[in-house]
Amino acid sequence: MGMIQLVANGGITMYVLMLCSILSIAIIIERIIYYHRRSGVKRENFMTDIKNQLNRDNPRHGMSMCVNMCRDANTPFADVVCAGLTAYGRGEKEISSNMERAIVVETNLLGRFTSIVGTIGSVAVYIGLFGTVLGIIRAFHDISKAGTGGISIVINGISEALVCTAAGLCVAVPAVVAYNYFVKKIDNFVTDMELCASETMDIISGKQK
Repeated sequence: MGMIQLVANGGITMYVLMLCSILSIAIIIERIIYYHRRSGVKRENFMTDIKNQLNRDNPRHGMSMCVNMCRDANTPFADVVCAGLTAYGRGEKEISSNMERAIVVETNLLGRFTSIVGTIGSVAVYIGLFGTVLGIIRAFHDISKAGTGGISIVINGISEALVCTAAGLCVAVPAVVAYNYFVKKIDNFVTDMELCASETMDIISGKQK
């Protein structure tokens, strides 16, 4: 049985699953590329460079250089550090609030579209089962209309209906795996951002004393 025939036997449910699969794969590729582009700098090395830069220059000039370093780094934790450094000279509460807002913004950007992948992973199996049930109903209805039919006809109808379940699993498994990977990746990013925010607060507090 060819792919076209499988889709035709699955009915409209197969088209829904194909749409879910295309959407899921597109988001997975986009998110992987996005995370890769924003993971080019290690947090430990970055914060060491920031501390060295601030200790080398006078505070104002050092802050300016560090802000440029943050913008060049293009990582979530660098944006958080930048938010703290740009508030240098203000109260500690305002500096901390600036970084907290940056963490919220970056977390939202990191999690964009991932809920769609998680939803597809959750519902694709049920969509497939729904298509299978419809296929079995259609198979028995055709048999009742014909008035006759042996076990081979019943098995043939059910085998065609089960195509939807198989398709649902093929869509759901990669989506669930990708979603779990995204959740773990986002947690790592958030941990780095919170650690950098804490280190930046300590650095700025030391400079302002």
